[in-house]
Amino acid sequence: MTEARLTGTRIRGGIWEGVLTASPGTKAPVVEVVHMERQLPDVTLTPLTDQAGQFAVRVPIPLELLADGVQTFVIRDAVSKGTLGHFTVIAGTAMEDDIRAEIDLLRAELDMLKKAFRRHCLETM
Repeated sequence: MTEARLTGTRIRGGIWEGVLTASPGTKAPVVEVVHMERQLPDVTLTPLTDQAGQFAVRVPIPLELLADGVQTFVIRDAVSKGTLGHFTVIAGTAMEDDIRAEIDLLRAELDMLKKAFRRHCLETM
């Protein structure tokens, strides 16, 4: 699923929406959304009938995850664990050009890499 491209479209009513574009003829990918290493429930992926290889992605944002500061949600391929995209929710005091969102994303990706590296070490021993 390395050829997939994810485009966010909007957040409305507590639901993030986007379009995942894969190679035409590819079977439906399996996606997961992670926030602070916690997998979010009820993520849906629906084929767009009028556009081959495109899928509507809907991610309900749990209310308990919304808090002051920056919250980053990583969208990834559930099989390969490769990152497809992310979205960030900032609450509380307005923060322009906030570097914390980028640091939060880097931290999430570093955690993913650490797990993959540890798994690789165990498999090759």
